[in-house]
Amino acid sequence: MTTRIIFAGSGGQGIQFSGKQMAKTGMHVGMNVTFLPSYGPEMRGGTSNCTVVISDEEIGSPSTNTPDLLVVMNKPSFDKFEPKVAPGGIIFCDSTLIDKKSERTDIKAVYIPATELASDNDLGGFANVIILGQIIKQTGIFDFEEFKEYLLSNIPATKTALIEKNEKALLLGYGY
Repeated sequence: MTTRIIFAGSGGQGIQFSGKQMAKTGMHVGMNVTFLPSYGPEMRGGTSNCTVVISDEEIGSPSTNTPDLLVVMNKPSFDKFEPKVAPGGIIFCDSTLIDKKSERTDIKAVYIPATELASDNDLGGFANVIILGQIIKQTGIFDFEEFKEYLLSNIPATKTALIEKNEKALLLGYGY
């Protein structure tokens, strides 16, 4: 099975981090993966997106025009990528920052107020990890415990606060 994912938003929202975590976990569990980043020169505040392909077969191209999963964390990304989601696909939308709803009936749309949840739970800057938790819940692409353990094991022990916050954010998203 092959899953094509686009993560899109603004620089500083953890778009690249999210894509890397999905790709790294895919490699960790023995899948074939590609990670293709794209971001503007502005870094924080500029455009940012990445494409991740995870497959149990060889991958022919690291890019996609029709993602199976789309994660959008700002309105311009919603406007640009929502029409491209493959029929039967899923869009994960940070509804705190995006006040639009998909009008498509051939895709599933998951609206999660990730930025608000992060703010309300002293997790500013972790909205992306909240959405990762929801992705794992909705898709089952990875075993939740395995994803969580791999994510947390990649954080240096010297950054204990990040370990705790990532775990809290992931659990919050999974439980939403």
